[in-house]
Amino acid sequence: MSGVALQSAVKRYGDVQVIHGVDLQIEDGEFCVFVGPSGCGKSTLLRMIAGLEETTDGQISIGGRDVTRADPADRGVAMVFQTYALYPHMTVEENMGFGLKMNGVDKATIKSKVGEASRILKLDEYLARKPKALSGGQRQRVAIGRAIVRGPEVFLFDEPLSNLDAELRVDMRVEIARLHKEIGATMIYVTHDQVEAMTLADKIVVLRAGHIEQVGSPMELYQNPDNRFVAGFIGSPSMNFMAGKVSGGQVVVPALDNVAIPTSVALPGEGAEVIVGLRPQHLAVQEAEGPVTVDIRERLGGVAYDYLQTTTGERIVVETKGDEMIPEGASVKVTFDPADAMFFDATSENRLR
Repeated sequence: MSGVALQSAVKRYGDVQVIHGVDLQIEDGEFCVFVGPSGCGKSTLLRMIAGLEETTDGQISIGGRDVTRADPADRGVAMVFQTYALYPHMTVEENMGFGLKMNGVDKATIKSKVGEASRILKLDEYLARKPKALSGGQRQRVAIGRAIVRGPEVFLFDEPLSNLDAELRVDMRVEIARLHKEIGATMIYVTHDQVEAMTLADKIVVLRAGHIEQVGSPMELYQNPDNRFVAGFIGSPSMNFMAGKVSGGQVVVPALDNVAIPTSVALPGEGAEVIVGLRPQHLAVQEAEGPVTVDIRERLGGVAYDYLQTTTGERIVVETKGDEMIPEGASVKVTFDPADAMFFDATSENRLR
């Protein structure tokens, strides 16, 4: 078993607390992604699991063992960093086997383990090369291979794709997903990129300011967010948020020409303010005289995004087909299915259900 459990995990730097009593269970073989904005504590939490940051309070267990005070080398983890950290004077084969060599493992075992990792990562033809002769993606694969040969219980990835260009990032996402499928190990992955989180994760942990906002599968978080923060962070482009007011058991939205949205959720009292959330793909535009205008149109080939300006000052993004041409500056009417609308408390920003 190689699951990871955190119980009331706390991290302080002096008087400053950055991780606030985190409770989390990561199952054996699960691919768990920590996601959130810069400074939310995701890398700190990962480093606490690795033993690179001391846990101030609480407990961390790996494979049922309490490793809260254990040295990093005794935790059964291997970490892949944002920087490749390869030895430039060593070949790919030597880089991948160096950790085992330092631990006194015999040459035959090292060669066997490096060969297996090379097969998994398709590095056979590069084993005799040095890092300077490799692309960024190939170097990152070598860094992952170095982790594989150690045979860890848990793989830890700290924003491993941040230094790669857009095309390589897509390729490496596929490589990491395939790696997890092949070896079935527990993996914990840190990123600020919610697209990486959505495409890789079995479980996503959304963090903000050292607190867990919500935990769930990618589609659970996308379809059923607990609050405005999660709703806005998961999904690209982000969910649209507009001010609304309760009137007669419905929600009136001034930004959309005072359209009234019927709903069965438990709304606050008459006249109370709420926040209305609608995803770009759930909206449609029709060219018509009205208070909403097309500000910018962004074409991406098969789809386009219309950035709309309302008289209330709120901006709305609408996903449209790439060949649907509504000129910039045109007045439009925005339509949607009321069932697609989400509602959030204006003060707490928690989801109204």
